Amino acid sequence: MKPILDVCCGGKMFYADKQNPNVLFCDKREFETIFKKSKQKDEYFIVKPDVIADFRDLLFENESFSLVIFDPPHIKNGSDKSFMVQKYGKLDKSYKEDLSKGFKECMRVLKVNGTLIFKWSEAQISLSEILNCFNKEPLLMQKTSRTSHFCVFFKE
Repeated sequence: MKPILDVCCGGKMFYADKQNPNVLFCDKREFETIFKKSKQKDEYFIVKPDVIADFRDLLFENESFSLVIFDPPHIKNGSDKSFMVQKYGKLDKSYKEDLSKGFKECMRVLKVNGTLIFKWSEAQISLSEILNCFNKEPLLMQKTSRTSHFCVFFKE
């Protein structure tokens, strides 16, 4: 079993090595497209996880991974054909319950003394609203741009 799990890998956009052999890449979708850009080069985009899985119901045993990465969709309003929704995914109306389930699942498959990295964009929903869905306070929080945040959780 690989030591690192990414439960919503999408297009693996923040990875230095999109084929890192230590990471088990999961996502609930698999697709490829070309984003047509008027003034820039067209962008080929692919979502190709190692395993098709829903972060709300992971198929892994308890305490299987040393590091879990949870970068769920952050868009709740948008057309399914829009660039943002195709690239980042879209939340369901039950997003609070879904993210709560996802966080619990991530903590369940995380080993004791393991680390969970949670990434969130406040484009449509505040980080504080999302953190209220979790039953644990982050150890560290870092804002990385106008809307993006990384939170680190430690499992004791």
